Amino acid sequence: MQSRVVIVGGGTAGWMTASYLRATFGDRISVTLVESSGVATIGVGEATFSTIRHFFEYLGLDEREWMPECHATYKLGIRFENWRRPGHHFYHPFERLRVVDGFPLSEWWLHQRPSERFDQDVFVIASLCDAMRSPRHQSGRLFEQDFVENGDQPVYRTTLAEQDTQFPYAYHFDASLLAGFLAKYAKQRGAVHVVDDVVDVVLDERGWISHIVTRDFGEIEGDLFVDCTGFRGLLINQALAEPFVSYQDTLPNDRAVALRVPVDMAKTGIRPCTTASAMDAGWIWTIPLYGRIGTGYVYAGDYCTPEEAESTLRKFVGPAADELEANHIRMRIGRSRRSWVHNCVAVGLSSGFVEPLESTGIFFIQHAIEQLVKHFPAESWDERQRDSYNQRMARCMDGVREFLVLHYRGAARADNAYWRDAKTRTLPDGLAERLEQWQTRLPDTESIFPYFHGFEPYSYTSMLLGLGGIPLRPPPALGLLDGTAAAKEFQAIGDQARDLVNRLPSQYSYFAHLHDLPPERRADAS
Repeated sequence: MQSRVVIVGGGTAGWMTASYLRATFGDRISVTLVESSGVATIGVGEATFSTIRHFFEYLGLDEREWMPECHATYKLGIRFENWRRPGHHFYHPFERLRVVDGFPLSEWWLHQRPSERFDQDVFVIASLCDAMRSPRHQSGRLFEQDFVENGDQPVYRTTLAEQDTQFPYAYHFDASLLAGFLAKYAKQRGAVHVVDDVVDVVLDERGWISHIVTRDFGEIEGDLFVDCTGFRGLLINQALAEPFVSYQDTLPNDRAVALRVPVDMAKTGIRPCTTASAMDAGWIWTIPLYGRIGTGYVYAGDYCTPEEAESTLRKFVGPAADELEANHIRMRIGRSRRSWVHNCVAVGLSSGFVEPLESTGIFFIQHAIEQLVKHFPAESWDERQRDSYNQRMARCMDGVREFLVLHYRGAARADNAYWRDAKTRTLPDGLAERLEQWQTRLPDTESIFPYFHGFEPYSYTSMLLGLGGIPLRPPPALGLLDGTAAAKEFQAIGDQARDLVNRLPSQYSYFAHLHDLPPERRADAS
């Protein structure tokens, strides 16, 4: 086993890696993290998948322990605004579809159309998001009664592979605060932290990394090197010259501008969802944290200048954006051809990035770390281990790319060149055939991207039904079946949603109760 691990780069990727490796292997390996005080992290990865719970459980962390320190809130899904037409919205929630007589309720919805809000008709969470409800009662009990929690500590540590129940929420958090929290966690468990500039990466006669050279600390040797240097790819792309595979032909957005907006949450409340608002050259994210909103405009540089993008974002935010400093980001959309080369593994943005539309950045980090542990090398450096790792990481990112392309291809919006061109861009291999299939039979496990990429069929269905740009028909068989049971299920979902909206506290009230925040002052507070 390779006993000396050197992580180059801090931020969320570096400290998630360091803390996970220490939690997994303890003192059987050494972990040294080297980061420069002069290199800023992106620091805007503030929304996550619901599967992030496996990461915190694996580290033995209860959310009551880390959430307050990271200004975290709950995320029940994503609210998409204006993707179909101005004023329209729908949700992509963390909730699987119910099945009636062998057909998912989404197909029954196409047949019966109980209302124009498919998300409210087939999911409970859509109504909770509209009403800005917390997924937990004031007692801390989770609203989802079918999900059995393990208490303060998990019975055993799980990874993404053991995700057999759809947990109903994820988190929003301040990425820089989370990195700081995990840094303390990792260092308390023996990780060595070196704050210094890397001035050289030295290769041996085989072309493997022998050691790095830092400005003040000098040489740092290791057996396994983890590249967490972000879009720079200091080790994987620069030192080892691994090629980068661009996704730019299929996904147009390559820039972002972000703001951190202070907000009086007692007055505005806290939406339990990320919001993605379609704009003229991309979309704007809105992520509610304790005391502030994280917001940013993700756009295509071919259709919008940085100055225009910043002006659009400030206008979107309103007077609260005055005097705030904007953070402009160039995004490298795609992936390194291989994430593991010789004795170097890229984790985070150095491995790949597929724009933040579905909050996949931290998911990619978690998946990479879990797979690194499962493929951790012995002294023999078996090439088959590296090949397996690289195949899984490439397939995961390629699958997410395909899912995101669906958002642009499937959006009914076509009011300018950006949105019209989005429907004529190159499709990833296989997606054109799948789009044809989905028009007469909504996505299932047999018809979506066939390898693990974090998204289930219900996610594809949510986007197809919500975006409205692709004609969809119910299976003809439903016209020959008795639809009474499906109609009753639609009614049951509506009844359950209304009951939960009446009984659950608002998200702000929940956190105010937990953390001594000021009482809610919203005019529509319940």
